[in-house]
Parts: sequence; C-alpha cells; structure tokens
Amino acid sequence: MWKDKQDGRRTDDNDLDAMSSALDTPRPDTGHDVSAFVGKGVVFKGTITYNGTVRIDGTLEGEIHTDGILLVGEDAVLNAKVTAGTIVCKGKITGDITAREKMKLRAPAVINGGVTTPMLSMEEGVSFNGTLEMEQQARPVHKDLPLHSVGTGTEPPVRRLTV
Repeated sequence: MWKDKQDGRRTDDNDLDAMSSALDTPRPDTGHDVSAFVGKGVVFKGTITYNGTVRIDGTLEGEIHTDGILLVGEDAVLNAKVTAGTIVCKGKITGDITAREKMKLRAPAVINGGVTTPMLSMEEGVSFNGTLEMEQQARPVHKDLPLHSVGTGTEPPVRRLTV
C-alpha cells in the first residue's frame, strides 16, 4: 500500500504505526529495520542521504534526503531542509519539509516552515506554524473509455468527464 521495502516487502499503515510507536521508546526497536540512529545529545551538521529508516533524537542542522522513512523523536531538533518518503515526527523541525508519501505529526511536535505532502495526519497538541501544500500522489494514467447512455431514451445523454 505504501512503498516497497528493499527486501520486496511493503510498508503499510500497521508497519508505520508500529514504527511511530517506537518513538515512545528511548532507542530504536531493532524489529523495525532502523538503518541508523542519531541519539539524544548528538549534534550533526551537514547532509544526510540514506535508504531505509533513520531515527533522530539529537540535533541536526543541514539537509536530509531519502525516499525512505524518517523518525523524529521527541527530543530531536532539526534545522534542516527535509525530503523523505514518509516522516513521523514528535520533535521540532524548522525548515522546508517534503514528504513524498505521508507525514504523521504526533504530539508534542513543533513544525516551523513549509510542508509539502500528499497526506498529513496531526494529533491534538501539535504546533504547526507555516504553510501546507498537499500535492496529489502520482496516479496511473487510465485510458478514457467512451460512455454510452443506457435506459429508455428519456434520460439526458451521459457526458464524459476528463479529470
């Protein structure tokens, strides 16, 4: 439903909820395929590019680029341009954020900046200060089939609607 993992499995809402609940624990649960962990008290400046899942509980200043999952813990402070497939956040992010698949904000998250995502969920207690642009996910192109009237002939003709 969401995205093929590297081993061919799919990430669905149940997997995402399990990963999201992993934010409630002080360190990553190894059962969630976390590729890297930036712990509380760690300060990182620069650009992070990765595949898979990364959890951040420290401070990051710079950029994050991934098609994978970014988990932002409650103690995390990101001053960054973030581009990810899916983002689950309980911490603070300042900067432009693009989530290609989904963004899930869990209390007490604080977002300061522009967010672009096709799907957003936000719990009560989240602080969102910025802009939101909800782009549609790319949909497969279907060939338009002609529509024909069916009935007694007294109904108005059916018109084809192209979206």
